[in-house]
Amino acid sequence: MEKPPRCKFTVFFFIIISLSLGLISFVLCIAAEIKRNKEEDLRWNGKLCYLPSSKAFGLGIAALVSFFLAQIIGNSILLKYSCWRRKNKPHFKVPAIAKILVLISWVSFGFAAILLIAATSMNRKQPYRVGWLKGECYLVKGGTYVGSAILVLVTVCSVNGSAFSTLKSSQANQHQHTKRHKQMG
Repeated sequence: MEKPPRCKFTVFFFIIISLSLGLISFVLCIAAEIKRNKEEDLRWNGKLCYLPSSKAFGLGIAALVSFFLAQIIGNSILLKYSCWRRKNKPHFKVPAIAKILVLISWVSFGFAAILLIAATSMNRKQPYRVGWLKGECYLVKGGTYVGSAILVLVTVCSVNGSAFSTLKSSQANQHQHTKRHKQMG
């Protein structure tokens, strides 16, 4: 049973959507790096500190949302296509490279999500006596958002590369299967 071309188009469509969301998240991370609070924004009255909210907070939230959606869509399409292949072709196996890429995507996803969540929450308003943690104000270190932007790209490219390699692997298996058929008959 061969997969109709419409379903392959759907797989490619969702891969493109996932890549687009990942690129949007990357750009938002870079913008958040530019708009994050700097030392000159910190106000100190001798005992207490105050940091105003920055635009990096909203940009970080938007980056997180698009990043989560990219990861969910990429993994969903990979899972759905792999399950469909196993259902219709019991001998189908997910390629080893696809498994490695999925592992890389989840590890980098975890690190990027932690960096983005922490950095974004630090760019929220930190009033006197409240601060970010135990009444103290914290600034996001330079390069934190850039590092998370790189991890976003690694994550999205890994999960979509895994889906693409699974798709290509199944096409190669189909061609080998039809060649064997022709030799027998």
